[in-house]
Amino acid sequence: MWKAALLTLGLLAVLVDRVRTNDGHPSFYGVKLCGREFIRAVIFTCGGSRWRRGIEDSALIGEEAYDPWNTNAIPQLNGEQDPAESQQAWRDQTLKAASVSVGFSRSSRSPISEEVLEALRSADRKGRDVVVGLMEWQPDEQGLQQVLQLLKDSQSPDTATQRAVQEKLEQLNQFPDFNNYLIFVLTSLKSEDEPTRSLSGLILKNNVKAHYQNFPPNVAEFIKRECLNNIGDPSPLIRATIGILITTIASKGELQTWPELLPQLCNLLNSDDYNTCEGSFGALQKICEDSSELLDSDALNRPLNIMIPKFLQFFKHCSPKIRSHAIACVNQFIIGRAEALMDNIDTFIESLFALAGDEDSEVRKNVIIQYMLQRTQDPDENVALEACEFWLTLAEQPICKEALAGHLVQLTPILVNGMKYSEIDIILLKGDVEEDEAVPDSEQDIKPRFHKSRKCSAAALDVLANVFREELLPHLLPLLKGLLFHPDWVIKESGILVLGAIAEGCMQGMVPYLPELIPHLIQCLCDKKALVRSIACWTLSRYAHWVVSQPPDSHLKPLMTELLKRILDGNKRVQEAACSAFATLEEEACTELVPYLSFILDTLVFAFGKYQHKNLLILYDAIGTLADSVGHHLNQDEYIQKLMPPLIAKWNELKDEDKDLFPLLECLSSVATALQSGFLPYCEPVYQRCVTLVQKTLAQAMMYSQQPDQYEAPDKDFMIVALDLLSGLAEGLGGHVDTLVSRSNIMTLLFQCMQDTMPEVRQSSFALLGDLTKACFPHVKPCIAEFMPILGTNLNPEFISVCNNATWAIGEICMQMGVEMQPYIAMVLSQLVEIINRPNTPKTLLENTAITIGRLGYVCPQEVAPVLPQFIRPWCTSLRNIRDNEEKDSAFRGICMMIGVNPGGVVQDFIFFCDAVASWVNPKDDLRDMFYKILHGFKEQVGEENWQQFSEQFPPLLKERLAACYGV
Repeated sequence: MWKAALLTLGLLAVLVDRVRTNDGHPSFYGVKLCGREFIRAVIFTCGGSRWRRGIEDSALIGEEAYDPWNTNAIPQLNGEQDPAESQQAWRDQTLKAASVSVGFSRSSRSPISEEVLEALRSADRKGRDVVVGLMEWQPDEQGLQQVLQLLKDSQSPDTATQRAVQEKLEQLNQFPDFNNYLIFVLTSLKSEDEPTRSLSGLILKNNVKAHYQNFPPNVAEFIKRECLNNIGDPSPLIRATIGILITTIASKGELQTWPELLPQLCNLLNSDDYNTCEGSFGALQKICEDSSELLDSDALNRPLNIMIPKFLQFFKHCSPKIRSHAIACVNQFIIGRAEALMDNIDTFIESLFALAGDEDSEVRKNVIIQYMLQRTQDPDENVALEACEFWLTLAEQPICKEALAGHLVQLTPILVNGMKYSEIDIILLKGDVEEDEAVPDSEQDIKPRFHKSRKCSAAALDVLANVFREELLPHLLPLLKGLLFHPDWVIKESGILVLGAIAEGCMQGMVPYLPELIPHLIQCLCDKKALVRSIACWTLSRYAHWVVSQPPDSHLKPLMTELLKRILDGNKRVQEAACSAFATLEEEACTELVPYLSFILDTLVFAFGKYQHKNLLILYDAIGTLADSVGHHLNQDEYIQKLMPPLIAKWNELKDEDKDLFPLLECLSSVATALQSGFLPYCEPVYQRCVTLVQKTLAQAMMYSQQPDQYEAPDKDFMIVALDLLSGLAEGLGGHVDTLVSRSNIMTLLFQCMQDTMPEVRQSSFALLGDLTKACFPHVKPCIAEFMPILGTNLNPEFISVCNNATWAIGEICMQMGVEMQPYIAMVLSQLVEIINRPNTPKTLLENTAITIGRLGYVCPQEVAPVLPQFIRPWCTSLRNIRDNEEKDSAFRGICMMIGVNPGGVVQDFIFFCDAVASWVNPKDDLRDMFYKILHGFKEQVGEENWQQFSEQFPPLLKERLAACYGV
C-alpha cells in the first residue's frame, strides 16, 4: 500500500501527452482463454482500467475461444478472498503457464429451445401492450432455466457449441426482455455459481454497448435500479461485474440522464457494510477513468467539487482496498489539473505523505525520494521504469528544485547509468550489424522503437536540466569526461546521449566546453560503430543553434560535410539520424546554406536511389525543410534540374491510395513555394492530381455518410495534404495559378471542404482560401457571400489552428475587397474582438487577429472604430513585437484611420499606442506621417504640461525613441 502511495506522487505533474508502453500487462493478454478463467481474467485484470476494459468481451461467447494446448487451470476464487490477492495469485499462475490457457470438457447440447424464444416474444409483446411495474417483473421459469443453460454452454471449449451459442444470442438480442433475464441472473440468482452470473453481466454489458439506445425505458430503468441495489454483493467478482456494467451504461450518455447515480454511489461509501463500500468505490473508480473530463465539466454541475473531498477522506480508511480505490479515483484528475483537485491539493499531498508513514513533512519527502532512488535501480525493469517516470513527473512540479537539490549527487549518476544500452537492446537493435542499407525494410523497421528505461532516463535528465540549468553541471561534468572518451563503445555512446539530453537546459553552462566537444562529436560521426554514429548525429543537432552562431568555417562547414556523408552511410539507422539532424541544421542555418546548395542537393538526390522505404520518407522532410530554409535561392535552373526529376519520378510512381503520398505532397508544397515560377513546368499535372485527390475524398465521404454499411470512411489525410500542396502552388506561382484555377472546380470543392466536420480539413481549406485570395482574387470574389458566414462560424479559438487560418483568410479577403467588405463586418468583428481579449490565447493567433482587425478598420473605419476601446490595448501589445512587414503596415494604417474616426477610443490606453508605434524600425514615409500627426495631435489636445506628466510614465527607452523619431 505504501509503495502504491509513493508511486502515486509521480502523477502530480501535468505532463505533455506521452504514449506508455504496455509491457507491464499480465501475460494472459496474448493468450486465448475460455470459460470461467477468461471471465476472471477480464474482470480482475482488465476491469481496473479504461484501456484494459476495452477488450471485446464478446470473445467470451464468440468463436475461437478455445486453446487446445491448454494444460493449466487457474485457481478458483471463493467469495471471501480479496480481489487484489486473487489477482496476484492469478498473475503468478499465468506467468508460470507461459502462454497456455484453460479448457473445460462439457457435453455439447442444443443451447436453447424455441420455448424460451416464445416466452421472450410473449414477454416482449406484454411489455408493449401493458405498462408493468418494474418491481413486478419476474422471469419465466422455463425460459430462465434455458438461459442459464445457454450461459453454461457458452463456457464450453467446443467450437461448434460456441457457434450455436453465438447464433442463439443474436436471436435473443432481438428481444429487449432478454436483458431483464441477464440482469436477474447477475444480481438476484444467488444460488448460481459466480462465473455464470458474471458471464450474464458481461453479455449484458456488450448488449448495452451495442444496443442501449434501443432498450425500452422500463428495461433500462430495471437494469439501472438492480445495479445500484446490488453493488454490495458479497462476491468480489459480481461486484466488479456490476461496476463495469454501471460505467458502460454511464458511458452511453447516461451520466446526464441518471442523476441519482453519482449521489447514490457517494452515499453508499458511508455504508458500514464493507462490500457495499468497496463495490460502490469500484464503480466510481471506473466512472472516473472513463468520464474524467465530463465529471469536471459544467454539463454535470461539476460533481467533482463534492466527490474529490469525499475521496480524500478515504485515504485514511482502515481497509487497504478502499484506500487504493480512493487514490485511484483521485489519480484520474491529476493530469487534467481538475479545479476541484487543485482546490484540495494541499490535503491531497498531505494525505499521500501520511501514507508514507512519518510525522515530519521533510522526513516524508526524503523517505519518498530515497525510496525512489532505490527503485530506479531495481533489477525488475518495469519497477525501474515506473520509478524513473517519477523523476520525469516531479521535474514538472514547482517543488522540484527544493525537493531534489540535495539529492542531485545521488540521482545524476543513477540516471546517467540508465542511459546505457543493455545487452538485450543491442541484440534487438542489431548493434553489431554495420551495413544493412541493401536490406529491405520490414514492418518492424517502420514501427517506432522504444528502449524504455534508456529513453525514460534521458527524458528525465532533459527535464531536470531545464529545472536546474547550470547547477546540474558540477554533478554531471566529471561523469561526462569519463564517458565521452571511454574505449568501450557502449559507454561512449551513452555519454554522447547524456550530452544531447542536457543541451537545451544547460546550453549556457556548456558553451565554454563546446569548442572542444563539437569537433570530438564530429569525429564520432566516423566511428566504426553505427549506434555511436547515429547518436552523434542526434546530439550534434541539439547544438546546431550554437554551431550556426559561430564563424561558418569553424564548425558549420565541417559538421555539414560529415552529416552529408552520414546521409549516405551504409547503415539505415545512421541514414535516418543524419537526415533528421541535417533537417534541424537546415532550420537553424537557413540562408547560410546557400553557398553549398549544389553539394547538398547532389547528396540528397543521390540518397533517392540508395534509401529504403522508411528513410525515403525522412528524406522528403529534409528536402522540404531545405526549401523552406533557403526559399527563392533554390529557384535556379541548375538546382531545379537536380531536384525535380527524382521528385516527379516518385510522384508518378505512387498511386492515389498510397499513404507515402503524404510526405511527398508536403515536400512538394515547400518546393513549389520556394521555386516560385521555377515550378511552372511541373505545376499542371501536380495541380490536377491534387484537385482529383480532394474530389475523390469528398465523394467517398458523401457515399459513406449516405450508406455507411456499404462504404468505408475515407482517409481524409489525402485531402488535407492535397489542399496544403495547392496552397504551396498558389503561394509559389502567384498569378500564374490563375489559368489552373479557371480550368478546375476548385472553388466548389473548397466550399465543401470549408464545412467539413474534421478540423484539420477546415484548417487547410482556409489556408488555401487565403493563398488563392492573394494569387487570383477574381476567382474567389464571386464566392465571398457564401464563404464569409462559414469563416465567421469558424472564429472559434477552441480549434486554434482552424481559427488562426480563418482569421488570416478574412484579413487577406478584406484587403482585396476594400469598401465592399462593409456588409460582412458584423459577421466577424465581435468574434475577433472576443478572441483578442481572451486570456491565454496563443501568440500567433493574437497577432493574426490584431492584423485582421486593423485591416478591417483600414477598409471600413466607420464600422470598426466605435469598438476601438474594446480592443486597442491588446491590439497594441500583440503587434509591438513583430517585425516590420506589409501585414503590419496595413494593420497600423487601419488603426490610425480608426483613431481619426474615434480619437476618444484610444485615450485611456494611449501609452500602449505610443509603445506600439515605437516598435517600428523603419515605417514607410506616409505611415510615419500618420503616426506623427496622431502623436502631436494628442499632445496639442492635452497641453504641454499634461503631456509632460503623461510622458513621465514612459520607460526611458520609449521616451528616447519617440523624441528621436517623432519629436514628442
